[in-house]
Amino acid sequence: MEYIYAALVLNETGEEINEDNVTSVLESAGADVEESRVKALVAALEDVDIEEAVEEAAAVPAGGAAGGAAAGGAEETEEAEEDEAEEEEAAEEEAEEDEEDEADGEGLGELFG
Repeated sequence: MEYIYAALVLNETGEEINEDNVTSVLESAGADVEESRVKALVAALEDVDIEEAVEEAAAVPAGGAAGGAAAGGAEETEEAEEDEAEEEEAAEEEAEEDEEDEADGEGLGELFG
């Protein structure tokens, strides 16, 4: 998501959205920069009117990712969704492990009752 924010910052300040500028913004913010993601972002935004995309996104009700994809940021939207899905999956796995640990502890409590 920070890649999108970097592009928005550049757009808002009137700077060109290119690999060097996006990388500079991200590094200034202390983010770990992946060159391939920067290239993908710049390529995805090449023919996108960001002002129009922001207006369209604002018109979409909360939770509607279709506006971002329709605005031309489909590749970044997919990456963001994949990242979110991975984070959710990791959180679910951690919750399952915690539940298993709790279940194991209950058996011991009954043993020493």
